[in-house]
Amino acid sequence: MYNVGLAGLTYWSPNVNIFRDPRWGRGQETPGEDPLLASKYASGYVKGLQETDGGDSNRLKVAACCKHYTAYDVDNWKGVERYSFNAVVTQQDMDDTYQPPFKSCVVDGNVASVMCSYNQVNGKPTCADPDLLSGVIRDCDSVDVLYKNQHYTKTPAEAAAISILAGLDLNCGSFLGQHTEEAVKSGLVNEAAIDKAISNNFLTLMRLGFFDGNPKNQIYGGLGPTDVCTSANQELAADAARQGIVLLKNTGCLPLSPKSIKTLAVIGPNANVTKTMIGNYEGTPCKYTTPLQGLAGTVSTTYLPGCSNVACAVADVAGATKLAATADVSVLVIGADQSIEAESRDRVDLHLPGQQQELVIQVAKAAKGPVLLVIMSGGGFDITFAKNDPKIAGILWVGYPGEAGGIAIADIIFGRYNPSGKLPMTWYPQSYVEKVPMTIMNMRPDKASGYPGRTYRFYTGETVYAFGDGLSYTKFSHTLVKAPSLVSLGLEENHVCRSSECQSLDAIGPHCENAVSGGGSAFEVHIKVRNGGDREGIHTVFLFTTPPAIHGSPRKHLVGFEKIRLGKREEAVVRFKVEICKDLSVVDEIGKRKIGLGKHLLHVGDLKHSLSIRI
Repeated sequence: MYNVGLAGLTYWSPNVNIFRDPRWGRGQETPGEDPLLASKYASGYVKGLQETDGGDSNRLKVAACCKHYTAYDVDNWKGVERYSFNAVVTQQDMDDTYQPPFKSCVVDGNVASVMCSYNQVNGKPTCADPDLLSGVIRDCDSVDVLYKNQHYTKTPAEAAAISILAGLDLNCGSFLGQHTEEAVKSGLVNEAAIDKAISNNFLTLMRLGFFDGNPKNQIYGGLGPTDVCTSANQELAADAARQGIVLLKNTGCLPLSPKSIKTLAVIGPNANVTKTMIGNYEGTPCKYTTPLQGLAGTVSTTYLPGCSNVACAVADVAGATKLAATADVSVLVIGADQSIEAESRDRVDLHLPGQQQELVIQVAKAAKGPVLLVIMSGGGFDITFAKNDPKIAGILWVGYPGEAGGIAIADIIFGRYNPSGKLPMTWYPQSYVEKVPMTIMNMRPDKASGYPGRTYRFYTGETVYAFGDGLSYTKFSHTLVKAPSLVSLGLEENHVCRSSECQSLDAIGPHCENAVSGGGSAFEVHIKVRNGGDREGIHTVFLFTTPPAIHGSPRKHLVGFEKIRLGKREEAVVRFKVEICKDLSVVDEIGKRKIGLGKHLLHVGDLKHSLSIRI
């Protein structure tokens, strides 16, 4: 914390890059693969960091920094490094997929700074591109790579000058401090540009209160470590972990009844880990509860790591199968850690590391009772073998669940908490990455080349698990209460589409502002949600739309989502406001938003509703 000298007041967070490829080592830092989800997360995260309790929008609690701008999600894959990688991105994908979260950071979140990325985009370093930076960027982590790695400039002074002239205000390090003076003396950049950058930096310092006198007398001046590790905050850590756990498979074994279990075998390289649970860019934990500790707090357990680490070069199959053969239930806690996926470390395949798969298979064969698989990781794995194995009764993905991960895992397994997490990204089979180089940035499929596309919005192949998957211990159903079947867009008399057939219209203009009867640009969708089970549950309602097949439109895309808590046999109505030209539009080949004419399909779960948009 700043008050005790452990941190500053500028935070290089959040990471709002799209989790485009499952091998990316930093996918664990992001909110997932969907642009709308990432955008909502971005603005919410920024507001949470920056907004003060006093409500003054000119003040900052801390200064957030949305990163990494833009089209960055290759770190180090088969010798391709982020510093020299040129991301070739179409204008359509740029505006449709990569840019929305950063727009939300700036427009909706009013973020204090944005960090440009390490890579080039279409042949130009992001930290030297005025078309990307001007009016947006205030921060950079990689000015030096313009000179050192990308050889975009001949001298360090040129790198400093070109980045400042492009709109940069500072870099995360000492490079500009070392070389800007030489850039000015050489006439590469004038003092007015330096003054502008410094003014922007000092404005942030002023908003943070650096010139308001003794910081101890300011609103947050008395905070210290004891304010972090309160009982309430430790419970918040546990609840965040509970809400984030995703139940992917349940044959009916879960939740377990503690009374019926005399012995629980806990096996796996992540079963008793601590630091692994807090991922990367971590804070200082108050108190760890490992998965083993969490489970042992409820029933009698036996424990074997099975592998010395997650790399699992050698698995103790004999010891693990012996343990499982005598236990009423076996829990395998496997997956990854920062040695497998991390900054500057992308994966090359989607297999479980080393001998982990063999360990799981043999334990499942030998186990006396049902086997539960707990996967701790940032990215997904091809676990088709486990999904299809009848001896594996349940699968949970817990991400990197934080300091209280063991509490949350036990609460889910023993039914003290009803799981409600949903996958924020697609889990692909291994065959996908064997066909698709990580360096291809295109989102849309290409039938001619056999390229299958990326993310649930465009990918056309088989999945292991899909975006939004996640089971509950109860059953939710959806019923449509309200939604229009027809929307007529009124056009001006001289509009070209009055005299010719058009597949789409610009998603801006008078026809958007008066798109519904009685005037207005939006309509409402009401969905009745019913909990048909005998226990309380939390349910996330996803509203998707499938637009007409124009402009390489997505197979479907997310319009909105709402989380609702329902008691047993309880029901409630969830309301979505749908902005017609914003939420139902797609991006065309040149980056313009278009509203498709014809049939749009709205869907929530298995519920589908056709909506026709016409002129």
